Amino acid sequence: MKVILLERLEGWGALGDVVTVKDGFARNFLLPRSKALRANSANMKVFDAQRAEIEVRNAKTKETAGGAGEKLDGTAYILIRQAGESGQLYGSVAGRDVAEIINAEGGKVERAMVVLDKPIKTLGLHEVKVRLHAEVTVTVTLNIARSQDEAERQARGENVINSQFEEDRAADEQATADLLQGGAGSAEKDYGGDA
Repeated sequence: MKVILLERLEGWGALGDVVTVKDGFARNFLLPRSKALRANSANMKVFDAQRAEIEVRNAKTKETAGGAGEKLDGTAYILIRQAGESGQLYGSVAGRDVAEIINAEGGKVERAMVVLDKPIKTLGLHEVKVRLHAEVTVTVTLNIARSQDEAERQARGENVINSQFEEDRAADEQATADLLQGGAGSAEKDYGGDA
């Protein structure tokens, strides 16, 4: 289906471009959300008549998104999740979770604005892109940890998983040293017996 784009769409074109898209994409996404018009002669005339108005409206939404983006860009959010010893999360962090934490902290983001190629499944610091407008994308940092203390350590740059393994290894070495020092066979006792 050929459509006229009413705003810039990444990977498709800019405002006013006539592009060919799959019918389902046009019917289910572009047309209901007023992102495009069917490319026929009547709609071309309507678009040409309203082009200046559409450009002004897009410029206003871009400016609004830019203002919100300045406040949001570079912010960090802490998510407390359960995870195994290797840092693997029990579950994952998806776009919905990112939108909820940003909105809880006073931002205004919809789930569809969060750009995640794949769900986040490990502890640590993760940078996530948020597309506020077709031309305004900001980056936020998610600090995913098992506790608030762990989140603070991660924020300082410490690799919590490696630290945990090092602490466990040191404790094992100490236990081994203690065992060798005063462990098996060191106490000499007479177990009775007349010899």
